[in-house]
Amino acid sequence: MNRQAPTHRALTFSSPGTVGHDEEMTVIKINAITVPADSGDELAHRFAARAGAVDNADGFEGFELLKPTDGREQWLVVTRWRDEESFQAWLNSDSFAHGHRSTAERRGQGAPTPIATHSEVWSYVRAGGSTSG
Repeated sequence: MNRQAPTHRALTFSSPGTVGHDEEMTVIKINAITVPADSGDELAHRFAARAGAVDNADGFEGFELLKPTDGREQWLVVTRWRDEESFQAWLNSDSFAHGHRSTAERRGQGAPTPIATHSEVWSYVRAGGSTSG
């Protein structure tokens, strides 16, 4: 089993007409995690155990864990940030390191067995779209 350390890249969205400009952009980080179907519930449980760990980070705008419904094994972890600097500050913080340790590790016990078989980050820039209303 080939495990790769997750990497993070930006998916950048901007207001219509400002694609390519750095002003008022929300940076989106998407991590596609491959998890065997019989381990998906454990992934969701592990994320629930650290719910809120990032909520107070400066520049953090939101988080979603997306569960596949079409037989895929890729779960998506989506976070939104005010800007790249906010994300990088969190990525390099003690809070990030603490939030990515399991409950057992935080109690001084061993790390749980990894359940992901692969992690991949996708990068896109918004090239169009619409809004409701």
